[in-house]
Amino acid sequence: MDIVVDLLKAFAVGGGICIIGQLLIDFTKMTPGKVLVLFVVAGVVLGAVGVYEPLVDFAGAGATTPLTGFGYALAKGTRQAVAEKGLLGAISGPFSSASVGIMAAVLSGLVVSLFAKPKDK
Repeated sequence: MDIVVDLLKAFAVGGGICIIGQLLIDFTKMTPGKVLVLFVVAGVVLGAVGVYEPLVDFAGAGATTPLTGFGYALAKGTRQAVAEKGLLGAISGPFSSASVGIMAAVLSGLVVSLFAKPKDK
């Protein structure tokens, strides 16, 4: 029964984040690209000030899967690397904390590009 509750929490939080993005696209003049950048920056800022951590603890993948979760991972990795390595960690931290997600995106894009056939517009 606990897994059902965890799934519902993740769905509610992840869905809520997606609803916010859709509302921004529908009711403002923001383009989808600007909304994506806003979400990553919001994740970095909320992660840096410690507000996003309780949301991740509550919703798990519902908070880490959207782009705000990517920004949170960047901020968390930077904070940990600075604590371990000093100022050099500010440069290496984001790369090491987000490398798995970035690599998954690159490999997924490669696999899709092998099967997709681009068309001229």
